[in-house]
Amino acid sequence: MNFPTRLSLCLCAMLMAAAGAVHADGMIPETSVVIVNESEGEASITVRNDDPFPALLLVTLQNVPEDEEPLLFLTQPVWRVEAGQEQRVRFLLRSGVPLTTQRLKRVLFEGVRQQPEGSNEVARVGVSVRQNLPVIIHPKGLVRHRSPWEGLQWRVGPETLQVKNPTPYVVRLAQEIRLMPGNQPGYLPRTYVLPGETLDVRLASPVDSGTDQVRVFPATVYGYAVDDFHAPILRGDQ
Repeated sequence: MNFPTRLSLCLCAMLMAAAGAVHADGMIPETSVVIVNESEGEASITVRNDDPFPALLLVTLQNVPEDEEPLLFLTQPVWRVEAGQEQRVRFLLRSGVPLTTQRLKRVLFEGVRQQPEGSNEVARVGVSVRQNLPVIIHPKGLVRHRSPWEGLQWRVGPETLQVKNPTPYVVRLAQEIRLMPGNQPGYLPRTYVLPGETLDVRLASPVDSGTDQVRVFPATVYGYAVDDFHAPILRGDQ
C-alpha cells in the first residue's frame, strides 16, 4: 500500500471516528408557531430537552425589523431542564396597548448542555440546535381566518409586481412565487407580509404580457404547508 492510500485511509478513519462523536441536541418546542390571544392576555408552549444531559433553556424574544414595539415579556428567560424532561414557557402580553391587527414577533429557544461533573462519558462535540419560531399576537374580537393569503392583492406595473396586504392578518408564505401561465419565477423579500404592507416582488425579467395569475405557496397560522394558491393579478386601475 503506497503512502497516499494509507493517508487517505487514516483520514477516513479519523473522520468516521469524529462523526461518531458529533451529535445533534437541543430544545424542541411542541409547535412551530406561538399564538398569543389578546383576549387571554398570555400564552404558553412546552419545550422538551432532547439532549441526554441536563441543559439550560435560554428563551429570547425578538422583534421583527418592521415592528419594534415591545408587546410581550417572559415570566422567566432561563430554566434548567433535565434530560428528556419538559418545561412550560409562558408569554405575557403587555397591557394598555390597543391592538387592531395581528402583530408578528419571534422567539428563540436555545439549549446549553450541562454535562454532569465527574461523568465518564466520552467527550463529544455538542451541536446546540436553535429553534426560531414566529409569534403571532391575535387581537381581541378579530375573527380567525384559516387562509389569510386569499386577501392579498397582486398588481403589475410596467416592469414590477407588487403585493399588498389590506387585511388585518399576518400572511406567511414561501419567498418564491410563480407567474402564470408562463411559470415565470419571482421572489418576495421575506416570508411574511404584515397587515397594511406593500412589498415589491423581485423579477429576473419584466412581467409577460399574458400573465394573469400568481401562484403562491402559503403556510397556515401554525406553520404547516398547504396546497398552492392561485390569485388574480390586477392591472392598471382594476
